[in-house]
Amino acid sequence: MHQTRIGLGLAALGRPDYINIRSTTKIDKSVNAFKTNAFRVLDEAYHLGIRDFDVAPSYGLGEQFLLEWQHSRAHKDVHLSTKFGYTYVANWEVGFKGKHEIKEHSLAKLNEQWEISKAFLPNLNIYQIHSATLDSGVLTNMKVLSRLHEIKQEHGLKIGLSSSGTQQENIIRESQKVTFDGIGLFDSYQVTYTIFEQSTYTILKELIADNKTVIIKEALANGRVFGNTDFKNYQTAYNYFESLSTRYGVGIDAIAMRFIMDDLEPELILSGASNIQQLKQNLKVLDFELNTSDISQLKSFTTSPQDYWNERSNLVWN
Repeated sequence: MHQTRIGLGLAALGRPDYINIRSTTKIDKSVNAFKTNAFRVLDEAYHLGIRDFDVAPSYGLGEQFLLEWQHSRAHKDVHLSTKFGYTYVANWEVGFKGKHEIKEHSLAKLNEQWEISKAFLPNLNIYQIHSATLDSGVLTNMKVLSRLHEIKQEHGLKIGLSSSGTQQENIIRESQKVTFDGIGLFDSYQVTYTIFEQSTYTILKELIADNKTVIIKEALANGRVFGNTDFKNYQTAYNYFESLSTRYGVGIDAIAMRFIMDDLEPELILSGASNIQQLKQNLKVLDFELNTSDISQLKSFTTSPQDYWNERSNLVWN
């Protein structure tokens, strides 16, 4: 059986507000407090065996925190991945009312963000288009694709993309048409796959069989896997999650991540932990396996992609 690794994504560590159902506990949202916490979580993650770290320019100061951490620790065995295409514009303003990040898949944006991201070399091993979509035209923009191919050749990186929304499968299919000298440009796919959003199962299994790197993000459905009276449609699922949580002696986060591990067997699942306690809870995923009837029952809780992504778009930044 393929052993899925757990990695750490820095989306919640690098900026004061994030799309998630966060606990209502008040935390210090100053830059210094976030940086101190990020370093603590990164150190603990490394200590607990995590070697894969994923970030993006739009994760607030996430890239800067990870760069400083990596330079100060000088770990030789970490695998770093970052992205281009979104710019963080909330400027650390807590409760910022506008869009927190702006998307731009242009050659100019790629060149601008690559200049900063390349500081992760030689530990950078995946460089990704952030939230590739059919609408942005990035998968047919030969200037951008050629530049990514150049970066790939020059630095021996994997080129990847991340995807969200109802069109994930179509985005992946479109990306498979992009080739240089008969070889596909994309080696890595960072995709949303959860108990409630399983629409990409077939294509992800194809990618895995084709030796592509499959990275799963948002495994906890932005917090929706945790019992919540706002989501009455998930009540049966919540009851079942509780019973599994009790039986295996782990949190619901570990159940949700283990389902992905046992059902899909991707290379990597990203923990989105924002503190050490969450990270340790997530890592309990490595202590048990679900049985076939558990997996079968969990598979039955999938919802329509339309409903799932509509719900997600209604979640607030907090």
